[in-house]
Amino acid sequence: MITFKKVISGLLAMAAVAVVAISSADPSFAQRKDGPAEVSVEELMKPTDLPDLSLGSPDAKVTVVEYASMTCPHCAHFTNDVFENFKKKYVDTGKVRYIFRDFPLDNLAAAVSMLARCVAPDKALPMIETYYAKQQDWAFAEGSPVPKLFDIAKQAGFTQESFDKCLTNQKLLDQITAERTRASETFGVNATPTFFINGKKLQEAPTLEAFDKVIEPLLAAK
Repeated sequence: MITFKKVISGLLAMAAVAVVAISSADPSFAQRKDGPAEVSVEELMKPTDLPDLSLGSPDAKVTVVEYASMTCPHCAHFTNDVFENFKKKYVDTGKVRYIFRDFPLDNLAAAVSMLARCVAPDKALPMIETYYAKQQDWAFAEGSPVPKLFDIAKQAGFTQESFDKCLTNQKLLDQITAERTRASETFGVNATPTFFINGKKLQEAPTLEAFDKVIEPLLAAK
């Protein structure tokens, strides 16, 4: 089991922290699909200390919740190659509310989740998209990822001081850790990305066609 307590303060001094990132050549975590096929929507949508990052109408007929890790190549693939068309078809049309939740698989992913939480709420998802777009540059490159993380963070307005302060925010780290623990223990999440569509877990790779199969019947139902 991955432990996140007090790892972020050490991140700033680590010269080779990228070695803890999940390897794109090791799909074992991403391929585990155990856990319940459906969870309680009421429990899934219950507010926690960590506000949801969401897009779309709160009154949408369908809610899609994604649990993702910032160092997960499969998560990056969804964001980089599928999400824009998914958003145009379902979110922008008011049919679906999309919610992103943190499920960091390692210390580096936790650090990036923290950075996304330290900006204004309307900048958080765009920042996550940027980190996913440049994932190969910071998650799997040789040497310390910290300068690369900071270069991206500066685009969202971070200074060196605010960057360091964010990554040593123990309360925020505890909140992210709690979100991950709740997802694991309450909803059986043990792989990333994991999607729940009105409480039903998506059982195949997150392509637009896979979402269509589940979402369209829900939209058609009275």
